[in-house]
Amino acid sequence: MKSVPPAPAPDGTASPPSPFVFRTIELDGQTLRTAVRPGSSPLPPLLICNGIGANLELVLPFVQALDPDLEVIAFDVPGVGGSSTPSLPYRFPGLARLIARMLDYLDYGQVNVIGVSWGGALAQQFAHDFPERCKKLVLAATSAGAVMVPGKPRVLWRMASPRRYLQPSYGVRIAPDIYGGAFRRDASLALSHASKVRSGGKLGYYWQLFAGLGWTSFHWLHRIRQPTLVLAGDDDPIIPLINMRMLAWRIPNAELHVIDDGHLFLITRAEAVAPLIMKFLEEEKQRAVMHPHPAPGGRTS
Repeated sequence: MKSVPPAPAPDGTASPPSPFVFRTIELDGQTLRTAVRPGSSPLPPLLICNGIGANLELVLPFVQALDPDLEVIAFDVPGVGGSSTPSLPYRFPGLARLIARMLDYLDYGQVNVIGVSWGGALAQQFAHDFPERCKKLVLAATSAGAVMVPGKPRVLWRMASPRRYLQPSYGVRIAPDIYGGAFRRDASLALSHASKVRSGGKLGYYWQLFAGLGWTSFHWLHRIRQPTLVLAGDDDPIIPLINMRMLAWRIPNAELHVIDDGHLFLITRAEAVAPLIMKFLEEEKQRAVMHPHPAPGGRTS
């Protein structure tokens, strides 16, 4: 089944998607900027965990490509965008608990979760620690953390600094090298991306780096029972494709799709990727019972 097209407006054109409702909430002294796109779909809402340093506006092109009836939840991680920067660093388990509390505050029970890049690690942690809250899992351009095949050293060095978010001109200049894919061919993509950036400052970025320092999901990926869609770019300088193959191999109920693009294919190929995700969310799939142990290169399409 493909995503449902927008209902026609009285003049025959497609109705625009519902606008986001932005709220800033406070949980134990931590303010979180949240955004909800209301929807009428019977599917659980889709919670988006974004990449490092990335405010929620950066995923809006992807959200606009989804079924307009699907309810979507996005948020700025602590220290990013409109969320306050904590005085102390945090780790992924603590952040997963904060997300669960955020969902409680917003009156959500079970959700589907998509994690992008750094947010993919957070999504894995949430699915593992709160299995009853996560029905299905989508992992895009991410890895198992410390147990991974790293990208090129020059790319990782640039990713270790928030400079591309603090200096838009620098971000535009290095975008082809760090994001790959369509960013190598279309300079306007980097300009559009930079125009949506809302930096939270250096400390918030470094806290995100600290959250992933030494973290890995490799030893418990086999315990993720949710149906999982793994999406990878074949020209991703940050997360080489072998890492996504490893995730699909280790997670019992996972399927892998390789996209002809770079690290930010969720944005640059939104019109092609959104129907894949909608089809996956709409399918009736049961949780895994046992680990099938396939070969790492087995599940691609």
